Amino acid sequence: MRPRRNLNPTLVAGIAILGLVIVAALLAGVISPYAPNTPDPTQILQSPSWRHLAGTDELGRDLLSRILYGARPSLLVAVSIVLIGATGGVLIGCASGLVGGLIDTGVMRLLEVVMALPGLVIALALTAALGPSLFNLALALGVLGMPFYARVARAQTLTLRERAFVRAARAMGASRWFILHRHIVPNLLPTIVVFMSLGLSAALLGASALSFIGLGAQPPMAEWGALVNASRTYMLDDWWYTVFPGAAVALTSFGFTLLGDGLRDALDPKLRP
Repeated sequence: MRPRRNLNPTLVAGIAILGLVIVAALLAGVISPYAPNTPDPTQILQSPSWRHLAGTDELGRDLLSRILYGARPSLLVAVSIVLIGATGGVLIGCASGLVGGLIDTGVMRLLEVVMALPGLVIALALTAALGPSLFNLALALGVLGMPFYARVARAQTLTLRERAFVRAARAMGASRWFILHRHIVPNLLPTIVVFMSLGLSAALLGASALSFIGLGAQPPMAEWGALVNASRTYMLDDWWYTVFPGAAVALTSFGFTLLGDGLRDALDPKLRP
């Protein structure tokens, strides 16, 4: 009889936090007490109360409703950044490692140059050049994340290409594309999934940072980074305006970190009984 594995508390905590955030985002239209973009001149900058649990903003809009609706674009952008970076990076890294030679060396040197550049500054420049929007923000940060996934994918590919099943496939005349999608990618997916889950936290913080300086979500869209940006003028006197959106970013980032750490421990063969 196989021994029963104990639940990983870190993974469970991460799933619980993110599950709560995702459910709140999906049900924002049901559980939000007010419309997120409807101003109320009689309720401008009201402190938290039973009527407005998280207070109101400078236009009298309910802050809790805007935070709940803001979870949607914030989570979507974070996931989009990671998917863009992981998809492009895995393809580049696997192809480079499988081909080898001068092409592999040239690709790696190019990626090292990109990684040496200050990421947030380059993302800021790209987003400013493309125009402020969540799509351009996700594209810029996703492209800048490709080198990190490419290096991981290349390292795994260099190891996998020497395995017996890959050598056998090559001896039977299998093409590089067949080896790539049939043998290489499926075997490195667990590692990439862990890196993606860890990268979600950085993606959320990066997207919030660019939205904070006005290069992401544009008014009147509710998005966490944009909400923190709008609260700057009022943060000394109206603390709730900054604290609650910032807490949403911090809690979700913490959940992503716990998820990544939990998945890493769960998928590590050295820790399996």
